[in-house]
Amino acid sequence: TLVKGCIVQIDGHPFRHWYEGHYGIPLGRKKNRALTKEDQANLSKARSKSAAKKVADRKKTAKVDSILEEQFVTGRLYARISSRPGQCGRCDGYILEGKELEFYRRKLR
Repeated sequence: TLVKGCIVQIDGHPFRHWYEGHYGIPLGRKKNRALTKEDQANLSKARSKSAAKKVADRKKTAKVDSILEEQFVTGRLYARISSRPGQCGRCDGYILEGKELEFYRRKLR
């Protein structure tokens, strides 16, 4: 059952697509593997000058932890529920990262 504070695995693809669109950097790809034409088109799509400048500035600070990157490769992320789910099953939460992610990975293995 879903309760406040429980750790769940969620699908990482929506987050990966947002990250790639926001920062313009591929995320969660296996190393030494070429991008598909569709992925390449997504990353290098035509942007206005101001949007291209924003993406270029974001690329400078776009760093993802290696443990989190491994999870993006598998397509599943650990998240923690931060609200009390109601009868409809909707709840809010956040993706685990850093020391909290390391702790729960040790506990769940």
